[in-house]
Amino acid sequence: MALQTLSETVYVGLCLKIGTPQEVAIRRDVIDVTELLKHKVTRTDQIVSMLSGSHREGFRFEDSDRDYMFWPNNHRVVWNFSQATMYNTHRYVLILSDSSESPPGFTLLWLPLEKAGRLVLSSCVRINGALFISSSMYRNNLFTFERQETTVHGPCSSGRYNGLLEYDIAHCFISEYWPPSACSWPDRCHAWPPDHVVNDIIRCGCHFVAIGHRFGNHAENEWRMSFSQAEQKLVYAMNHTQFLIYGLLKIFVKEFNIGLTDEEKLLCSYHMKTAVFWASQQNTIGYGCPKYLLAGFWVCFKLLLKWVYEGVCPNFFIPENNMFLNKIYGAAQRDLFARLYALYDKGIAFLLQIPTISSYIMVVLCNPRLSVCTDDHTLISEALLDAELYGEIYENDALVLDNLHECLKHLDIVEQLIRSPLTQGQIPMLQKLTSTILQISAFTLYETYSNTHEGNKHMYIANKWSCYMMKLTTKFGVVSDLLYSAMYFYKTFRHREALYVIEMAKVKLAQPGLMYRIHVDPETYTMAVGGQSWSYKMRNAVACDINLHNRICYINELIPEQQSNSQNNKYYLSIPPFILLHMLEFLCCRYLDAVRAQEALDNLQVLVHHDQGVLVPIQFRDISWEILGICQQMSGNHQAALYSYRQSLRQYPTNKIDTATRQRILDLH
Repeated sequence: MALQTLSETVYVGLCLKIGTPQEVAIRRDVIDVTELLKHKVTRTDQIVSMLSGSHREGFRFEDSDRDYMFWPNNHRVVWNFSQATMYNTHRYVLILSDSSESPPGFTLLWLPLEKAGRLVLSSCVRINGALFISSSMYRNNLFTFERQETTVHGPCSSGRYNGLLEYDIAHCFISEYWPPSACSWPDRCHAWPPDHVVNDIIRCGCHFVAIGHRFGNHAENEWRMSFSQAEQKLVYAMNHTQFLIYGLLKIFVKEFNIGLTDEEKLLCSYHMKTAVFWASQQNTIGYGCPKYLLAGFWVCFKLLLKWVYEGVCPNFFIPENNMFLNKIYGAAQRDLFARLYALYDKGIAFLLQIPTISSYIMVVLCNPRLSVCTDDHTLISEALLDAELYGEIYENDALVLDNLHECLKHLDIVEQLIRSPLTQGQIPMLQKLTSTILQISAFTLYETYSNTHEGNKHMYIANKWSCYMMKLTTKFGVVSDLLYSAMYFYKTFRHREALYVIEMAKVKLAQPGLMYRIHVDPETYTMAVGGQSWSYKMRNAVACDINLHNRICYINELIPEQQSNSQNNKYYLSIPPFILLHMLEFLCCRYLDAVRAQEALDNLQVLVHHDQGVLVPIQFRDISWEILGICQQMSGNHQAALYSYRQSLRQYPTNKIDTATRQRILDLH
């Protein structure tokens, strides 16, 4: 097979595995607009968070972790005293970077005014009489505040969310000014990236993560300059072929490291990213055509081989910072070069011997339609592309709003964002966030006035506004958001109104073309809403899991579960919509129609007992069995309830409700 034809085959295979241009754009759009909203509502005295790394760049590898950066919004690093005049020292703690005694890419952080918060001051050491923030002390002090299951990983705290999703959190500081040691970088950007990207990167400055250079004069106290935000913008600036070359290199290095211990893994994904950056800037992989994909990979591979031979991997922004200096030297360097050169000797065909990559190629070769297709728009169906979008929307719809003031502030920012230029993928994300803010606002407003002595008039007005917001929720959100309205009516003892909404939800959730998570019949879905806008599809053909924020009481019967969830440092319970639908129908009908209540309970029991992970996702079986047990206990069937509670304890504890479950079992006994 000719190299260019093989390149096109690999391109298609990587699009199917890593993502088409449309899928990657969706992932980025959804995260970008969500983070923009969060940053705009963050106060000066709060912590700013930013998703970084491969997930932010648009990759969705199954085993990749999530990288987050956290920094105090009222601290700023400056490079000289003239920059300090731009800040109000009553609002900001100013930190001066002093890299005079540090290796390239590293610096000391000096507190010239010796004024800061308790955490920062407790992490300081004196060097030559001046107060400096020690990276090792800062990292260790933060580690003591975090959950015990986290571990130190370089400058990060590493752990698992729900025992499954790995994450790395880097606590850092930010400078809004571009570092002087990287001042030559813009002058190198002739061919790539474009000028507007260069200017945007320089405007955003850089971060400082808590780790020093192993061979530095102040290894325990130095901070490393991080260009994570700049790198994300550079990856965004790549064409899709360049992005897939980067993805192919990530797959290669992962396979290359299989069987090695952490100490033996000398090459990492960051080295691959750096190679793509240098090759792109030198215009050696600037072509956007799929037929040049393997040629681009080979350019990066040879560059990597050269670096290993020389023992020098230059940082893209500060070339004087040799990223091999800590690890790749001596015998380890010679052994690594020998392994890489053995692959180089085989030529580009060595990729075919890598199991993961060869499997992508075989998928394409075994499908004649795909093997001749490099048109990105025909590689993925409308239904699958929509599933990608709504999956990303659900994953990022995780606002934590503590009071009515925060709700109103978020709504104000949403209104501003709606009037700003938005991409096609950002509109439905903002729409879903609006729905979430409105439903939280409605419950918060009701609880605010029901817990005061304002009188019936104020309560009437609050209830009227809450009902209006719940109505808007169903206009902006997904089909399953109807259940928030049903919960509100149940909470306010309007059971007939709740049942009316439940009937509407039943009809919509029973549509054959409904999309719930990855479960959808593509043909039926396309016949029902094909060609419509994403906003329309979301309102009429998409269901999501229901999140009950622990600060709010939605259903009295689930208070113990919310308390247990909260005690385990979680913000909300997640319930499958079909489970909640039957529970609400049972609860409402207990007051109105005993026969219908029993029918709802029977439907709930059949669903929990017999669903195969379609309407009751495996990770939510804990809360599903729990809800069945609660309803059975309320109906007087204590034996069945006991069985359901025990089944709940046997499931994976996604919702962390086992404390509530054990108490319910004790109460039954």
